[in-house]
Amino acid sequence: MNKKIKILDCTLRDGGQGLDYNDHIGIKTEAFTDSEKLRIAELVRDSGIDIIEIGCMSESSIGRERFAVYENLSDLCRFLPERKDPRQIFTGLYIDPDTPVDKIPEHTPEMVDGIRVILRYSQLKKSVDFCASLAKKGYKTFIQPMLTMRYTDDELKMLVDSANEMGAYALYFVDSFGYMDERDIERLYRFYGEGLDESVRIGFHAHNNMENAFSNARYFIENLADRECIIDSCAAGMGQGAGNLQTEIIVDHMNKHYGTEYDFDCVLEVCDILEKFRSHDMEVWGYSPLRFIPAVHKAAYKYAAAMKLDYKMSLSEINKILSDMPLEMRHRYTADDLKKLLGK
Repeated sequence: MNKKIKILDCTLRDGGQGLDYNDHIGIKTEAFTDSEKLRIAELVRDSGIDIIEIGCMSESSIGRERFAVYENLSDLCRFLPERKDPRQIFTGLYIDPDTPVDKIPEHTPEMVDGIRVILRYSQLKKSVDFCASLAKKGYKTFIQPMLTMRYTDDELKMLVDSANEMGAYALYFVDSFGYMDERDIERLYRFYGEGLDESVRIGFHAHNNMENAFSNARYFIENLADRECIIDSCAAGMGQGAGNLQTEIIVDHMNKHYGTEYDFDCVLEVCDILEKFRSHDMEVWGYSPLRFIPAVHKAAYKYAAAMKLDYKMSLSEINKILSDMPLEMRHRYTADDLKKLLGK
């Protein structure tokens, strides 16, 4: 039985952002060619996956197209593949709510169907208003509160009410640091479900710092998901830091247990394309003790990466510093905060 689960593949978007960050901090990595970006989008389309995210956007993204990070919506839509199944949805993601709304065109059939927005926690009203403006322009709007575990019940209630008011396509909870467990997933799902209109889907975006992405997704599907829901994934688990739920794993699971007919071979062809990114001394994504330790302390993984790469610290030294870290610093990495922690 198909439990009304849609899969959203964000290989190009989350994977591209991961490559972009590694390039920024000096880790040598390959980049997508234009032909690879289009081919990945075509293969994901041909797999029958329900929602396909082809990249992200920010006004500060000049010169980063090789990582599927674009300056504007028109640039992103150049990599929109030919549509074959009218039921499939194509999306792009705004990294922040800073793009002036009047620069974003009204939706037309030639553009992506939907837009996801990463909410800025320090500017929630601005972020939510940005989402509402996109909905008014005709886009299916996905509300993406990163690190959802930091939100208070009052803040979550505001998101639920706003999603209902704007007629959002989906409201997500996001395990940005990869430490959520089944109790956290159930609490957030129930909280959303009590207030969200049935027309607003509940989305779940998992990271794999503790290698719980698939088990958490399976729990979500088997024990919750009593309405239309969305599960995010990336081929080969590609993504920022420890990466994401693997598309090939969730596709195989859904085909075997819920009667879906996703084309597994198409997903494997995407995995083949991504092999070139894994041929370096340091893995650009995936589980590692270095990416596990920040999840233990519910902190941004970028702290551990910087301590290892820039300061050559051992894992035990990193663990000690993160264990003593003030709570207010854990939610967002800054180089200045790291220097304060290290007494530099």
